[in-house]
Amino acid sequence: MNSIKTFFGVMMVAVATMVAGCAQSNTGTFKASVNYTIEDGVIILEEPKRSAEQQSMLEFRCEPLETVRVGFVGHGMRGPGAVERFTYIDGVAIKGLCDKYIERAERCQSYLTRAGMPLAKVYSGDEGYKELCESDDIDLVYIATPWQLHVEVAVYAMNHGKHVAIEVPSANTVAECWQLVDAAERNRVHCMILENCCYDHFELTTLNMAHSGLFGEIIHAEGAYIHNLEPYWEHYADNWRLEYNQAHNGDIYATHGIGPNCQALNIHRGDRLDYLVAMSTKSINGTKLTKELMGEDECKQGDQINTLIRTVNGCTIDMQHNVMTPRPYSRMYQLVGTEGYANKYPIQGYTFKLDHIKDVAKDDNGMPDIEALDHHSFAPAEVVSQMIQLYRHPVQLQLVDGVPLQEYSMSIGGHGGMDFIMDYRLVYCLRNGLPLDMDVYDAAEWSAMGELTRISIENGSKPVKVPDFTRGDWDKLDGLTFYFAE
Repeated sequence: MNSIKTFFGVMMVAVATMVAGCAQSNTGTFKASVNYTIEDGVIILEEPKRSAEQQSMLEFRCEPLETVRVGFVGHGMRGPGAVERFTYIDGVAIKGLCDKYIERAERCQSYLTRAGMPLAKVYSGDEGYKELCESDDIDLVYIATPWQLHVEVAVYAMNHGKHVAIEVPSANTVAECWQLVDAAERNRVHCMILENCCYDHFELTTLNMAHSGLFGEIIHAEGAYIHNLEPYWEHYADNWRLEYNQAHNGDIYATHGIGPNCQALNIHRGDRLDYLVAMSTKSINGTKLTKELMGEDECKQGDQINTLIRTVNGCTIDMQHNVMTPRPYSRMYQLVGTEGYANKYPIQGYTFKLDHIKDVAKDDNGMPDIEALDHHSFAPAEVVSQMIQLYRHPVQLQLVDGVPLQEYSMSIGGHGGMDFIMDYRLVYCLRNGLPLDMDVYDAAEWSAMGELTRISIENGSKPVKVPDFTRGDWDKLDGLTFYFAE
């Protein structure tokens, strides 16, 4: 009898040890959208296998579309600007305008009238998007709804054979990210994340410098979304954005910061995000705000979120999120390489090794400029100006009516022109049957940061493995390529 008691005692200890080392998350505070285990202190999420009818979307090309027929869903803060920008792009037909509130969709007809374009069909109501997606005269559904509706609309559109472009974040949970991936792979349609910051002029030039080897090997990057939203909270329809912040901790708006960094590091094009660790401050301003505007006593999101990410190839990324305190706007955006450095906020600047700037870092007599050799500060403005001209990205130099796209975009507007470049490149690639600059795996990887960071925070800042949304194909490509028609 004693031996049996001993046996069961040992078994109970073993089971307890297994539970502690390999715990399922499916109840309580730590519940996630997919099951996960904790193995040796690392949180690992379940990853669904690719079904037989699905194919990888890496470098996916569709048949060229002579005219891109587009329907817009969501006309709050972002949708109207997108409609207006599309009226300046050749080869576009705006066929549908949809919003829950019909008057907001109808107001966008004025952009079409001003451009001499035919009026679009208007859709409205909670499910008006379904009729738009079912329409036979639409190729692309452009989604600028509140975040909570992004995946619902996108998956419905893809299941009806439509390409989709989704505002950021494109999804809110890991499960939703897999829904986007599976729908794109199953239906063989594009799913692009509308991450405009990847087309900022500084980011594009710096990306070209990085991919040209000017910084050597990139070993570290930094990105953020630091933006005091105090003046804007009451302008989001039905208070959707504050409600989301109040209910969710974590870096829920990571894409502006992480997107350009992932492009510089060739994520899922030779490297991939391996794991992350996140932590949150307490909520002070957030709690006060939600108490005043919502009558809620708790705001789950901390005022400041900090995240560290490591890639498989040994690079690191430092991310921040803060929309609650009066910090100056910043996306940080820093690249640290073995031979150079780039910084966008709060001061734009570059530092280069002498070998890379010896042809431009000269004084009036043609001698090496001692000031340019001082790595305690940024390279002199004259040197940086010349380097920027030398390394402008091919996208910035792409001609539109004989004008480089960078200059052309600035005449249209939209966050200094980067919104227009994003839309122009989307239409250009669809019209020429080219792979898009950003694919469905970008949408999934960047958007997944919201829930992944929350899981880490709620589990005492344990490391969380980042799912491989490419399902093993992350090293099949050798770097990021921006395609152009011959």
